[in-house]
Amino acid sequence: MAPTVLKASRPLPPEARVDIEDTVRIMLARLRSGGAEAARDYAMRLDGWQGEIVVPPRRRAAAARALPEGLRAAIAYAHDNIRRFAEAQRASAADMQVELRPGLVAGQRQIPVHSAGCYVPGGRYAHIASALMTIATARAAGVTHVTACAPPRGGAGIAPEVLYAMDLAGADDILCLGGVQGVGALAFGLFGQPPADVLAGPGNAYVAEAKRQLYGPIGIDMVAGPTDLLICADASADPDRVALDLVGQAEHGATSPVWLLTDHEPLAREVLLRMPATFARLPDENRRAAEAAWEGCGEVLLCRDRQEMAKTADAYAPEHLQVMAEDTDWWLENLTAYGSLFLGHDATTAFGDKASGTNHVLPTGGAARYTGGLSVHKFLKTVTWQRVDPEALPELARATAAISRAEGMVGHALTAEERLPKTKRVAAG
Repeated sequence: MAPTVLKASRPLPPEARVDIEDTVRIMLARLRSGGAEAARDYAMRLDGWQGEIVVPPRRRAAAARALPEGLRAAIAYAHDNIRRFAEAQRASAADMQVELRPGLVAGQRQIPVHSAGCYVPGGRYAHIASALMTIATARAAGVTHVTACAPPRGGAGIAPEVLYAMDLAGADDILCLGGVQGVGALAFGLFGQPPADVLAGPGNAYVAEAKRQLYGPIGIDMVAGPTDLLICADASADPDRVALDLVGQAEHGATSPVWLLTDHEPLAREVLLRMPATFARLPDENRRAAEAAWEGCGEVLLCRDRQEMAKTADAYAPEHLQVMAEDTDWWLENLTAYGSLFLGHDATTAFGDKASGTNHVLPTGGAARYTGGLSVHKFLKTVTWQRVDPEALPELARATAAISRAEGMVGHALTAEERLPKTKRVAAG
């Protein structure tokens, strides 16, 4: 028996995928062949930017002076949490070796990539936290060179609060470029930067498509779609707080789903009743975005019990998963598919999005069924090695040759048998 639908979403109109793919393909081809001049031309035509592309040190220093002390302190607090969590992740990614048999030693190394390109989005909001999440994480991983880019915001270039965060997080170089031209500049190493080994950071559909098309020779964190939130709430939840957390995530825009699962029908009804007043707490532009998301993508489902709530949540595999319920240890043990999990009535998604330390670049569209979000591991190569001493050779070579010949790969068998002492080669053959 499926959960009871108290509020349903309606299908979104299909994206113009072909148009986006073609536009991005053309732009990347021009950026690859035209280099920095093509990027400058796109910056001027698409963003109206004719200033310096590589942000000079004086502008980075000026951005810090332009911010109120309270905001600088808040950004520093968030950066410290994000950096420390990423450093702890890095410490958990250890080199190791094991002697599998006498004389046969195998191991792994965790090697940071040389160069990372971190994209910081623009648009309706100034994405301070995205700068910290990508750049600080690459730095904690041990990446040699980090280039970051962000689109200009008006005639002054990158918003000062975003520029300050990029500088604080440790970007070696900062480019005032957005969109496909920004991604292309990072990927192709324009403006004197090393080409990125890994591209990271959220963005609009064009940015996501550019990363998708570049993936292969270049690594990416993920191809992300619209952000989403699912809340599991029981009778202990405050309906006002549930409504506010749904609205807070919905302000991302009309394509951002927010879902509520509960086993307590009175809570569900109260949340539905309180949504209009909660929307009214937002400024007009944010309110319109949140209302559109709720109308088109919002859902409220009534489940029989917490087991059904957990099973349904795993099926949705949300980017953000909030548990506003009792016995959070049970939920931590039983939930298995999410980008980031927020346990307890006080753990709101906004904490993770901005300042608590875990990364907010997370899988969307159900991708949490098979992957996690951005972490130091995205900037590390887990490579393996092996060493073979003489005492391991006979058994290893005989097994390799036998398997190779059974597969019909005689050349492989010969290379293994070559390692055997001459008296044993005859027996192996």
